[in-house]
Amino acid sequence: MNISLSVFSPLNLLVPQGLSQFVSHVLKFSTKGDVANRESLNRLDKLTHGYTPSNAKLYGHKGPHQNGHVHLIGSGPGDAELLTLKAYRLLQSVDVVMYDWLVNPEILDMIPAHVERRFVGKKCGQHSMTQVQISELLVSVAKQGKSIARLKGGDPAIFARAAEECEMLTQHQIPFSIVPGITAASGASAYAGIPLTHRDCAQSVRFITAHLKDPALQPDWQSLVSGAMPDEQGKNAETLVFYMGLRRIKSIMQQLQQHGLPMDMPVAIIDKATSTEQQVCIGHVKNIAQRLESRQFTGPALIIVGEVVSKRQRVVSYHQQDSLQCSEHYLAAHSA
Repeated sequence: MNISLSVFSPLNLLVPQGLSQFVSHVLKFSTKGDVANRESLNRLDKLTHGYTPSNAKLYGHKGPHQNGHVHLIGSGPGDAELLTLKAYRLLQSVDVVMYDWLVNPEILDMIPAHVERRFVGKKCGQHSMTQVQISELLVSVAKQGKSIARLKGGDPAIFARAAEECEMLTQHQIPFSIVPGITAASGASAYAGIPLTHRDCAQSVRFITAHLKDPALQPDWQSLVSGAMPDEQGKNAETLVFYMGLRRIKSIMQQLQQHGLPMDMPVAIIDKATSTEQQVCIGHVKNIAQRLESRQFTGPALIIVGEVVSKRQRVVSYHQQDSLQCSEHYLAAHSA
C-alpha cells in the first residue's frame, strides 16, 4: 500500500519551511509493501529532529541588532538532484540568496518566492560584479541583519573564490559557514563513466585551474607532467583534471607535450557535466584539440588527462533512467 504524501504535512511544524516538501519529492515510495515506506519515514524522522526554535541561531536566524549569518553553499556540478539536503534546507530559511551563473535554474526554482534573489555571476569576459564588489555586498547585506545563502556552482572551496569572501567576512566579524557541494570533477567523471583513480594506473588525482589570476602566470607544467607519468610498471601515475580550460585546450595540450607527456596519453573533455546537455569528447594529447573543433561545446567544461580515460565504462545517466522509467510506467498503465 502506498503512503499518501499528506503524511508530511505535520512535519511543517518541526522543520524549516519546505524541507518536508523536498523529502516528499526525493523519497521514492515502494509499491512492494509498507516496510520500505516505514524505513523511509524513520530516516526522515531523524532528519527533522535537527531543527528546533531553541537552536535557530545555528540555522542563520538572528536576534535583534546582530549581523546576519552567511552560508557559502555548493550547488553541485549541474544536476539539480545532486544538491545536498542541507543546502536545500538553508535555501528555504535565509533572507537573501546571492547566486552564480553556474547554478542550475531548477535549483533557483526551489527558492521560496519571499526570499530575495541577487545574481552576482561571473564568467570569462562577462562579470556582473567584480569579486571585491561581491564580498562587499555580502558584508553590507549581512550587517543589515539578513541571513544570506551565497550559492556557488560545484563546491565553494574548489576554485570558487570562497577564501576571499571568508576573509572579508572575518574582517567584519560576520559569522559564516561553508556547505560543501559535489565538485565538477566528481560529477563529470561519474556521469561520463571515467574513474578519477584506478588501482592499475592512477593512485592520485590533481585539480588544476586553467584560469589563473594573472594570465601571464603558468602552472608548473614540468611538475604536472612528472606526476602524470607512470613508473616502469605502468602504475603510480596521477590523473590531471583541468577546470575552466575549454578555451585553452590547444595551449594546455601543447604545454603538456613540450614538457614530455606522451602524445598518445588519453584525454576527455566533458561539457555541461551531469546536465541533460552533457557531451563527452574523447581523444589523445595529440588530437583532442582538433577533435573538439567539430563539436559544439560551450562550457562549462572539464578536461581529464590520464590513462583512466581508457578505463571508461558506459553508464546510463540518471536523466536517461528517468526517461526510461517514465516510459515503462506509461506503457504499463496503458497496457493494463
